[in-house]
Amino acid sequence: MRAARDLLDEGGLGAVTMDELAARTGVGKPTIYRSWPNAQAVAMAALMDAQTSVALDKPGRSVALDIRRHIQAVVDAFASRAGRSVATLMAAADAETELAKAFRHHVILKSRDQLRTLVLRGIDEGVLRRDADIETALDLLLGPVFFRLLVGHASLDEGFAASVTKQALDGLRAK
Repeated sequence: MRAARDLLDEGGLGAVTMDELAARTGVGKPTIYRSWPNAQAVAMAALMDAQTSVALDKPGRSVALDIRRHIQAVVDAFASRAGRSVATLMAAADAETELAKAFRHHVILKSRDQLRTLVLRGIDEGVLRRDADIETALDLLLGPVFFRLLVGHASLDEGFAASVTKQALDGLRAK
């Protein structure tokens, strides 16, 4: 992942190729292909691997804080040069390209799965409403991040991550 992150930082998504990954890691391309279908998948995984992983099973720690930390990690990943490069390409990508599939799998779905674990923990702990629609809750939390990322009308920053989390959780809190 380090080599892919370095390539992303140096030259954006186009710089991440199987040839460059093999050269930087010192392993053959067949070895890389055993784990990854293409360079785009490696790049997307590297982008999201760079975000701070929130421990999902920490009893006693505030689930609201963990959700905010997760949203902040996604924001941080896309506020980087590599993240902005990916966003630019995604805005123009056909939904069925390898790039779009890699983005959906390694970024969108991975982030939703991690966040789903946190939302379910919040429901189990009685912090979030039991009648909350989980998929809609995930959309409320992540949708604004990806909207701002793709439209580019305002910055992705810590204040934004905190605001998104607060606004969404205000509507999801148990009464």
